Parts: sequence; structure tokens; C-alpha cells
Amino acid sequence: MIHLKWEDNETIKKIECVHADAEKFIVHNKLTPGEQYEVKNETDEFYFIIDNSNRIGGFYKDYFKEVK
Repeated sequence: MIHLKWEDNETIKKIECVHADAEKFIVHNKLTPGEQYEVKNETDEFYFIIDNSNRIGGFYKDYFKEVK
């Protein structure tokens, strides 16, 4: 149950939301285009971030671009 401690993990990197137009899921109430989020964990397909609800959420990487 390691995912229960992800909120307390150090930030890996920052990403910026580029869109919240999902085909299958509703994400427009959890992501704001143009806003930056802190990545707490990452897989090949998903970023796990603290979203607009101030909780950890997993989102496809195609909603974001990396901030340098």
C-alpha cells in the first residue's frame, strides 16, 4: 500500500497541463490547462500528481508537458 504515502513523497519534477479534453474520462474538474503540477510518482503511461482536489490522482501523460 505504498500509494498511501505518495502525497508525502518528494516532488520528482514539475509538469504543465496542456489540455483537459478526455475521450473516456472526466478530468476537466481535476485539471486546469496552463497550471503546473508536482509529479509524486510516474509510470510508463501515467503521472501521479496532486490535482485540483489536493489529493493524489493518476492521469495519462498526454495531458501534460514537462516544465524545464
